[in-house]
Amino acid sequence: MPLPIRLVLLRPRNAENLGAAARAMKNCGLSEWSWVRPEAEDLSPARRLAVHAEDVLEASGRADTLDAAVADCVWVVGTSSRKVEGKRRLSPRAVAEEMVQRASQGPVALVFGDERSGLTNAEVERCHDLSAVPTAPEQPSINLAQAVLLYAYEIRMATLAASPPPAAPLPVAATDTELALVESALENALVTGGFLVDEQTRGRTALRDLFAPLRRSRLTHKEAKLWLAALHTLAKRLRSRDSGG
Repeated sequence: MPLPIRLVLLRPRNAENLGAAARAMKNCGLSEWSWVRPEAEDLSPARRLAVHAEDVLEASGRADTLDAAVADCVWVVGTSSRKVEGKRRLSPRAVAEEMVQRASQGPVALVFGDERSGLTNAEVERCHDLSAVPTAPEQPSINLAQAVLLYAYEIRMATLAASPPPAAPLPVAATDTELALVESALENALVTGGFLVDEQTRGRTALRDLFAPLRRSRLTHKEAKLWLAALHTLAKRLRSRDSGG
């Protein structure tokens, strides 16, 4: 059974890249991918390049937002050369090895930005970790289809080298949607308690920094539910105190 490893392409513009990416995925045993707001409308060029991979091309998922494309994922890695505090920047090989391991806990996603500008700042922030190809400084950018092939190859090699799964099942990890609910509950409790008073600028930065350790800890589904219950109870008690109840 294929591992639940999903490639997410944001705003793909070039149909040829989609066809070449589909072929690369099938070469390496991958089939699950999603396009977010694709700009390539005529897929005829894609079909010409998707040799023996037409089924992968036609089976691509569609999503309106990155959030929707990764909502059920337990780990989301964005391909970007940027350095962001609190996020690891992993090599393609390290990403592949960890994806194969984490796929036993639930779906994982590898996110590629559009051909022109890559990932936006908000999209980088949405990812749990980042990865970049260590290209030569004379030509740092890499074609989208080539990037897909490179990562797909590393995933293939990591899959072949993976050891048998442990006898004891790993705990079910929290999904990206569950983590977002915990972050929202934390914000509500901090605002109710008077800790966050500037929600537009410094408050958002403080919230991000406070939530970062929870995101890095890879909460389980059970832990996320416990955090939600605790934060909701805390906010309720704070509101009751303020109202004199």
